[in-house]
Amino acid sequence: MTGQDWLEKDFYATLGVSKDADAAEIKKAYRKLARTWHPDQKPGDEKAEQRFKEIGEAYGVLSDPEQRKQYDSLRAMAGGGARFASGPGGAAGANGFEDLFGGMFTGAGGPGGSRVRYSSTGGGMPGGGFEDLLGGLFGGGMPGAGPAGPGSAGFQRNAPTKGGDISTSASLPFRSAVEGATVTLTLEGSRSMTVRIPAGVRDGQKIRLAGKGQPSPTGGPAGDLIVTVHVEPHPVFGMNGKNLTITVPVTFPEAVNGATIAVPTLSGEEVRLKVRAGTQSGTRLRAKGRGVPTKAGTGDLIVTIEVAVPRNLTKQAAEALEAFAQASDGTDPRAHLAAAAKA
Repeated sequence: MTGQDWLEKDFYATLGVSKDADAAEIKKAYRKLARTWHPDQKPGDEKAEQRFKEIGEAYGVLSDPEQRKQYDSLRAMAGGGARFASGPGGAAGANGFEDLFGGMFTGAGGPGGSRVRYSSTGGGMPGGGFEDLLGGLFGGGMPGAGPAGPGSAGFQRNAPTKGGDISTSASLPFRSAVEGATVTLTLEGSRSMTVRIPAGVRDGQKIRLAGKGQPSPTGGPAGDLIVTVHVEPHPVFGMNGKNLTITVPVTFPEAVNGATIAVPTLSGEEVRLKVRAGTQSGTRLRAKGRGVPTKAGTGDLIVTIEVAVPRNLTKQAAEALEAFAQASDGTDPRAHLAAAAKA
């Protein structure tokens, strides 16, 4: 962040608090706004992500007593956010930052008076330029300040760097992945953290929790916590997006003649679905509203029909099957494959 950023940005307005708000008010306002604008609440919304960053930036300054004191002092000198110019024609109705600081020294600029010019490269005043001027006023300069090198312009500061990300993993039972769960993670250094895993998380999905990573060494925003989720398989159900899936076998007579079958759901209840006469293996049926509950709505249960082939037939069943084969029209169900293969 640059000094100009501190002059132009009203962190109090960003958090919606007054300039005399105490630490508790600032923290309360930040938490409320952070919950509202967190990227997890508005996935894919770039404006929300930018707003969340601005809120974090404002809180980072106003929650630190020393930074807040420096911020208030700098903006008070600049009249609450005036823009500095290094020469004539800077801000409207002014002659640049020479006039702003001129009154602090003998020989301030004015009609007929001598003009004191401050150099940003160390040539205009002993010991350095505007960087050293601010450094003397604020006891070492603003956080993240570095020495002004030759040719540096204005009072550019080294921008605070973001803290490092932390990567970890979590293993969830299938039901917890469907319904969402609160899990406790063990991080490096034996540190633990409780996080909320949203409903409908997929196996292998990475969840980024903003601001839960390592703190910044330079006063910037904290890094992120990246959690790779491993979902334990279920013996009956699968998950595809917000839909649950299940494969249900039916008997040969049920597939031929049609039937109404009972299908289990993850909640433990059963739904009854109609299998039409002549249903083939691979046919899909849908039980609406029996899938994964998400913020975007609840998915469905997709039922794939599989015609069960009996392994062991009684003599009577074998004779009946033979009679069925003789009574059929003898159509070859694979004839179209041979024709298509020659095309």
